[in-house]
Amino acid sequence: MTSAEHFISLITVASAKKLATALVVCFIIYHGVIHLIYGSDSCKWLLTEGRYKGDKEWQPYGCMMHHYTQTDSRRCMRYLAFMGHRNHFAFIGDIRVRQLYKSFVSQFMVDGKASDLTELPENSDLGFNDGQLKLNVQFLWRPRLDNSMIMDLRGWMNTDAPSVIVAGSAAAVILANNNSDTQLYSEYSTGLIRLVQPVDFLAKKGSQFLWLLQDPVLKERLPAQLSSLDNKQVNLCNKAAEKILSHSETHIWQSSKLVGTGVLEQSPDGYLASPLSLRHKVQILLNTYCNDHMNFDDGSCCSYPEPATTLQLLSLSALALCITIGGAAWLYRKFCKYRSEMSYSHVTTEEVEDAEEAGTSEVIQVKQPEVQDFYTLITSLALFSIILAYFYLCDRTNFFMKENKYYSEFSFWLPLGYILALGLFFTEDRERGPSALNREQTDEWRGLMQAVVLIYHVTGAKNVLPIYMYLRLINSAYLFLSGYGHFCYFWQTGDVSLVRFARVRIRRVVLFLLRLHFCLETNPCVTGHVQAKFIGGIAVPLHEQALPVLPLRAVSVVLVPSYLLPGLAAASNIFWKFGRIRPEGLIVLRSEAAGTRVDNHHIVHVRVQVFFEKVFVTRPWKALFVTTDDDIREWWSRWRVDRYSVAWGLTFGAGLVALQRIDHIPGTALSSLLALVSLIAYTTFTILCHSVSECEEIHSYVAFIPIIGYIALRNASLALRGKHSALLAGLGRISLETLVAQGHIWLAADSHGVLVLLPRFPVLNLLVTSFIFICASHEIHRLTHVLAPYAVPNDWKLVARNLLLFITVLVPIGIHDGMF
Repeated sequence: MTSAEHFISLITVASAKKLATALVVCFIIYHGVIHLIYGSDSCKWLLTEGRYKGDKEWQPYGCMMHHYTQTDSRRCMRYLAFMGHRNHFAFIGDIRVRQLYKSFVSQFMVDGKASDLTELPENSDLGFNDGQLKLNVQFLWRPRLDNSMIMDLRGWMNTDAPSVIVAGSAAAVILANNNSDTQLYSEYSTGLIRLVQPVDFLAKKGSQFLWLLQDPVLKERLPAQLSSLDNKQVNLCNKAAEKILSHSETHIWQSSKLVGTGVLEQSPDGYLASPLSLRHKVQILLNTYCNDHMNFDDGSCCSYPEPATTLQLLSLSALALCITIGGAAWLYRKFCKYRSEMSYSHVTTEEVEDAEEAGTSEVIQVKQPEVQDFYTLITSLALFSIILAYFYLCDRTNFFMKENKYYSEFSFWLPLGYILALGLFFTEDRERGPSALNREQTDEWRGLMQAVVLIYHVTGAKNVLPIYMYLRLINSAYLFLSGYGHFCYFWQTGDVSLVRFARVRIRRVVLFLLRLHFCLETNPCVTGHVQAKFIGGIAVPLHEQALPVLPLRAVSVVLVPSYLLPGLAAASNIFWKFGRIRPEGLIVLRSEAAGTRVDNHHIVHVRVQVFFEKVFVTRPWKALFVTTDDDIREWWSRWRVDRYSVAWGLTFGAGLVALQRIDHIPGTALSSLLALVSLIAYTTFTILCHSVSECEEIHSYVAFIPIIGYIALRNASLALRGKHSALLAGLGRISLETLVAQGHIWLAADSHGVLVLLPRFPVLNLLVTSFIFICASHEIHRLTHVLAPYAVPNDWKLVARNLLLFITVLVPIGIHDGMF
């Protein structure tokens, strides 16, 4: 064996997981050292460093910046006023600070128009007040660091001081000392030194003082009166400010200079800030002031995590106990001199899926181990606990950095094309011969869809309507495959026992319930975070658990002849009692007898919403689904889009079984052409529809067309049926784990941002976090198969016992959280 072959033989799943573990340990040490040396104050990061992304949006170093609309800005001030805060801002300086003041005030103008200040003298003081918001913003014209600025600060020492003071100036002193850099540095430094004492005093009163570093200038564009300004002198003033004010309570706003420098070419006269630069600076100010109070999902800068709850501490203790016992058992078995004389039985952990999970008509039984030993159980729980602890560290703390997403056509399509090329490169033949929609093919399909979902989430492509609708189509395809797989399994085995049902659920529920209670928060201001995770992690299982009522649902969606509609309208109460799971009809139910018009569409629509409210707003599970205002829009929206998807999969499974019985699977050129047309038609539909609501309303009725079209193209010939992509199939087998884990250890802030382990290198960071994320998902997949036999034994009585014990544990938790 050559050295190259030996190296390739070392590249295994186990070695990849060891490398991922080593990387996590290294990054924990690295970020721990950063926190020890530089601190963990994300406000300091926001005001110090950042960069422009490709779309010219500002990205602070290590944290996420929320974009405050006018509504968000006013809501923040109104909330703080209600809580007793004084929203008092003071801007002190020259014309650049005056620009910033005007941009800041425009955020709160109800009519959306900035105040007309052009008629006022340039050197006049300005003020803005809003009684509803208890907002007072003032601008003081102080172009030089002289006695007037010092007296303003000293005056606030004896009165109510502003909450935030933004100051900065340099042009006037540069023009006055243009012939001598030494004299300029001396005069500017003297003024800064005089600032320190009043600033430190105001800081003790709770005021935040920001010193605005000066942006560079474009000398060739400067007007005549400013033509003597030079960037060398501007940098000299900034250097003096950083040297002197860094020893005081002043917050040096260094990122304002970086913001201005990045778009300096857009400056109107080479000195004044551009509109884009002003917009970013105002956003930084608002993020500094509001984020810790508003709890926006995409605003982690200046937002501090809530303290750990009692439930989180108990969960941490349980995880620590599992890790301790599991580590001790591993060490005992590893180093005990009698280990060779002891026999242990291992749980088989083959990569074998249930038929309904793979979405295929081939039934493969999972062999249960005869002996389940304590060592396997405790070490598996210990590994599972370590992964959950990593979940908590990434998701519920600010230990690791987070950044906003960035979308561009290039960032979305390039990785997708790369994954497709790799998928084709790893194409293999199917061992058991070609067949329609076989196990490997459905795994490949899931893997392809999961790759698109991951790229969609990490790039933030939600605002691109065609891509968004294709993601909705992918969600429908997942449910389609679930309905199809359930039907095929039940058709061939007839196994509808409690044990079988529990085994299907255990892989989905164990991980989710553990992370739900582990990450649960009791602060009502932030319960939406957990509910968003609940929706993302359990939406698919909820749809699948509706399988027992699918026959009733299939009957309820049959279109009724129009001459029967008056009778249905008259018997609406009976219809509601027996057919409430039917969504609003494709057509408007109406009757025009005796000159009247009955719109039954509205009746059914409203009553289905009432049914949803009764389901989701009923205790004890109400707290898991809705916020304090009982809002079920997210659940209603998801059901409305995918209400037929499982039924389409059920129907397709029945049709495919019938075709297989007569040994006729369509594979003609005409069927392939029609399938291609169906995909093109759906793509055209996503481009032509004008709004999300319009697209989603039509999508639920036509989603099965492109899904079946893809199946027809993928099975157009025996050669295509007999081949599959091993890479995509492997990703498909862990699709559920990646779906659950992505919002915790790959994305950040409830999927509104991305996790940053390696700052300043966004592409390399994405590769590293993706590698760790895939390895963790694969290990979770393995551990759930190991732990499943312990939770779901072969005997239904033991299953019922375990279920009762599980409920017994959950009830006290629910009582503690006010669910009952």
